[in-house]
Amino acid sequence: MKTALLLSGGMDSVSIAWWMKPDLAITIDYGQKPADAEIAAARKVAELLTIKHEIIRVDCSSLGSGDMAGTAPLSAAPVSEWWPFRNQLILTLAGMAAVRMGCGRLLIGTLATDGQHADGRPEFVERISALMSFQEGSMLVSAPAIGLDAVELVRQSGIDQATLAWAHSCHVGNFACGRCRGCIKHFNTWHALGWTPH
Repeated sequence: MKTALLLSGGMDSVSIAWWMKPDLAITIDYGQKPADAEIAAARKVAELLTIKHEIIRVDCSSLGSGDMAGTAPLSAAPVSEWWPFRNQLILTLAGMAAVRMGCGRLLIGTLATDGQHADGRPEFVERISALMSFQEGSMLVSAPAIGLDAVELVRQSGIDQATLAWAHSCHVGNFACGRCRGCIKHFNTWHALGWTPH
């Protein structure tokens, strides 16, 4: 079965690309503020790993909220970067591309620490996979790192420091702000690994 990976260009999906070596990487610009940097990071990693790379652009910025949309979070937001139904949206878009490219399995970079979001929990992955596999195309969705935190994933993947240095983790822009939750996670992961961030 051919496998596709939702490759955001962040540390987690870059590590999974190295670890799982999918047949196809899909990056989605859905209107998020750091889209250009995420695409550049994903493109470079896909090139380094010789993985076919597909970019999808669908501007949903008018529907977003929080850090990634450049607006105040909604009252329902569990954390500042929450965007309503984001994972459901991007998995649907990625699934559409994956089916067209002949893939039957779609990997996502969800970690054990993403459980503060309902769409970052094992139950969500199971339900979205059941829904997408029920439909024509029979797309299976899986999260190979859902039992790991970021440090454990990097170690499990065996990714080298030079490749991981291409990852873009900032939630608010195309240059690392150093203050958002994505940047802080990036720094803390590198620190825990004993590496010096680039």
